[in-house]
Amino acid sequence: MPIDPPCSRPEGMETRLLFPSLGRFYAATTPMAATLLRVAFGLTIMTHGVPKLLGTAHGSMTDPLAGSTDLIGTGLGLPFAGELAIFVVLLETFGGLAVAIGFATRLFAPMLAVQMAVICVALGPTYPWIDRGIEYPLVLGVIALLISIQGGGRWSADRLLGREL
Repeated sequence: MPIDPPCSRPEGMETRLLFPSLGRFYAATTPMAATLLRVAFGLTIMTHGVPKLLGTAHGSMTDPLAGSTDLIGTGLGLPFAGELAIFVVLLETFGGLAVAIGFATRLFAPMLAVQMAVICVALGPTYPWIDRGIEYPLVLGVIALLISIQGGGRWSADRLLGREL
């Protein structure tokens, strides 16, 4: 009896595959791949929040919190730039950690997807591609969107707590 992936497949899909045994491999490895993507994404986001939280340099930015505040206030022209920057710090640090462990995934992943979209809008006119361009937040935003749709998955704190939506 073939193993079905988490989502249902049309009847007879195995016969349409060039290598039908790959369908079983795909079904068996999809939860692991989704978990690895979720963990890698969450930890990547955390690497942007922790330096802001601790007030340490990050890459070429000597003060990443000031850089975020400036981007929010000057680049986007939003009021309360300092408060929004603190929200970003908390979202990246603790939201990234939550996504990495799969806790409240469908709460934090969409918030991070929106953040990445806002970064793309803010950076797009100045840095459309290459050197600090929007390709990095664009890819992270798409990953956050996919995680939002899928949820924490089989190996997540959400599933352990019985809170998988």
